[in-house]
Amino acid sequence: MSKHAEHHSAEQMAELFRQGIHTGVGKPIKHESADKHVAGEAQYIDDRLEFPNQLHVYARLSDRAHARILRIDTAPCYGFPGVRIAITHEDIPGLKDIGPLLPGDPLLAIDTVEYVGQPVLAVAAGDMATARQAALAAIVEYEDLEPVLDVVQALRKRHFVLESHTHQRGDSATALATAPHRLQGTLHIGGQEHFYLETQIASVMPTEDGGMLVYSSTQNPTEVQKLVAEVLGVPMNHVAVDMRRMGGGFGGKETQAASPACLCAVVARLTGQPTKMRLQRVEDMLTTGKRHPFYVEYDVGFDASGRLHGIALELAGNCGCSPDLSASIVDRAMFHADNAYYLGDATINGHRCKTHTASNTAYRGFGGPQGMVAIEEVMDRIARHLQLDPLAVRKANYYGKDERNVTHYYQTVEHNLIAEMTEQLEASAQYAQRREAIRHFNAHSPVLKKGLALTPVKFGISFTASFLNQAGALVHLYTDGSIHLNHGGTEMGQGLNTKVAQVVAEVFQVEVSRIKITATHTEKVPNTSPTAASSGADLNGKAAQNAAETIKQRLVEFATRHWNVSPEDVEFRGGQVRVREQLVSFDTLVQLAYFNQVSLSSTGFYKTPKIYYDRAQARGRPFYYFAFGAACSEVIIDTLTGEYKLLRTDILHDVGDSLNPAIDIGQVEGGFAQGMGWLTTEELVWNAQGKLVTNGPASYKIPAVADMPADFRVQLVENRKNPEHTVFHSKAVGEPPFMLGISVWCALKDAVASLAGYRVQPNIDAPATPERVFWGCEQMRAVVRQPHADTAPLPEV
Repeated sequence: MSKHAEHHSAEQMAELFRQGIHTGVGKPIKHESADKHVAGEAQYIDDRLEFPNQLHVYARLSDRAHARILRIDTAPCYGFPGVRIAITHEDIPGLKDIGPLLPGDPLLAIDTVEYVGQPVLAVAAGDMATARQAALAAIVEYEDLEPVLDVVQALRKRHFVLESHTHQRGDSATALATAPHRLQGTLHIGGQEHFYLETQIASVMPTEDGGMLVYSSTQNPTEVQKLVAEVLGVPMNHVAVDMRRMGGGFGGKETQAASPACLCAVVARLTGQPTKMRLQRVEDMLTTGKRHPFYVEYDVGFDASGRLHGIALELAGNCGCSPDLSASIVDRAMFHADNAYYLGDATINGHRCKTHTASNTAYRGFGGPQGMVAIEEVMDRIARHLQLDPLAVRKANYYGKDERNVTHYYQTVEHNLIAEMTEQLEASAQYAQRREAIRHFNAHSPVLKKGLALTPVKFGISFTASFLNQAGALVHLYTDGSIHLNHGGTEMGQGLNTKVAQVVAEVFQVEVSRIKITATHTEKVPNTSPTAASSGADLNGKAAQNAAETIKQRLVEFATRHWNVSPEDVEFRGGQVRVREQLVSFDTLVQLAYFNQVSLSSTGFYKTPKIYYDRAQARGRPFYYFAFGAACSEVIIDTLTGEYKLLRTDILHDVGDSLNPAIDIGQVEGGFAQGMGWLTTEELVWNAQGKLVTNGPASYKIPAVADMPADFRVQLVENRKNPEHTVFHSKAVGEPPFMLGISVWCALKDAVASLAGYRVQPNIDAPATPERVFWGCEQMRAVVRQPHADTAPLPEV
């Protein structure tokens, strides 16, 4: 008897059927691991029991930004008891480069080092402390080479990791030359450390026939499988990757989780012993890439209402020392250089600049936020120049529904909600009244000034590398009525497993408690795409739905034969199955199907339709749909110190028909906080030698509880199903809310601009740290004293 099966009377079964299920799609149920997280019982890789004879690996990192390696001597490493092996690139059995798409990322440095923090050699010992001591004892001799550390220098020298790319619509040069108004400017946009709570980690167990079982904290198990196989020189079918959960990823574990997994695998192959590598926080921050810093040059023409006539943008992404995913990241910055605005005639150039720093990588939004920050700076500059409300300028440039609705890469913006969402938020947040009240406050407050900004979000959903828009799933229905679910996505705290389980529960019309989701595993679902680009639920939810529907259809076909009814007579609901006038339990039907030799297992597959992009023509439909959002933020600043506080934020966000409103609201809140941190407190600083000096929580400040607004209002757009055929008409929610944080950056500059009567846009790069806010205030005071000081550069902070 199934543990789920209970003896119900006919009346009870009818009532269950009438009520339906309580934990299916659209229900705000809690995260499937929430209780374990709170109790500290959720198992991460470092919580796993260690294997007998397990080794620990420590990598010796380069202390030079750019140098030729003259000599490596690992002999001193063996003077420490407990050291098992010390390796260099010469000990790697297979391929030495683990670049995800293109070469450029040697597992261990070969002839040169190209950033401070690059792994040069690795030592394995019985414990981490010994491995570290031994690795630091190795002798490494260098010949220094001239590094390129500045993105502007790299741009001017055309020191690129990849070729530049251009989007062009119309004749921007003519539009700029004939526009009634024209502005030019530059902007530096800082990077961002992922600061996942669980640092990069992997644990590897050698298996028979030269195989490896890899436990990796990765967003991309298939890529780890592929790269481990390549560095060992074995087929992929010799390597299995197991990934139950990550302690955060945010893009930082899409490609760069491969390094510790591959190092462990090489050591395990050479020693025959299980091997583990866990990076300490400082090493993690030194050796891994960040969000790409960007340098932007813009030239914009517009009319008296602020409406754009033409624009030319140069987007220079600081890629670090290798390609990594920079091709797609800079592409996405270009794709999102419009945000929610029709640009008119436009030319957008994207450059992939090479600097001798850690190779920058995926981060929530994947380049999109940098492009959107650039155009929001342009909107504010136009508003100050014309002395208009910035929101009025933004609304004047919104994409239309029937015209002015084609992007600079020739995709039509369909199902556009941004104008009506702005109107709704403008009313609910009382934007006009608060704008007037703030002007009054600022006029009577000589030191403290308030700022207000309402900014939109239009974010394209899909991988821009179209082949990644695919996913698989596996569903088993056991004879006791319980369900085993596996899919190719990875759980990093975002609630993906919960949502996919709800999808399967909805298909079978059973409660989620029946469903067990197991670790993402390359032997269950092969050839998976990374869990990135906000695609986790869209792709894997659809694949799981496909698998469940296949099994359900088999059950329906069996029921029609067994009871001699038509398919229309079979209905699943509330854990029951109606067969014409008869009700049977789900468990009963499953058991009957099994005894009648019906397959109760199925794989599922999904690929996103309609996606294409002609790179040669720079035209296409790179996104399946757009997600929309809007945020209104109010800040107060101290103009004598530059310190500030976020007072209130109102958010309205579009998630289509939500799979789980509780999880979606959590994603919106968390995304906003992370975006706000990127643009305010999270400043990355390198010294003159190219070493990251903000390499720990003492020097790198992520948002804390006190940084959140005391008045925080988040609402999801209601009654707005996704018109596209996504999983139950939902929309992605991982990345789009991140850009809501731009409203805080704009509000800070609004407060600073009040010092000069809102006539001048302060030159405040991102992040708007208190120092930069202070110097922005000084610039505004200079404008008041000398009316032509509005273009004066800010002093160096």
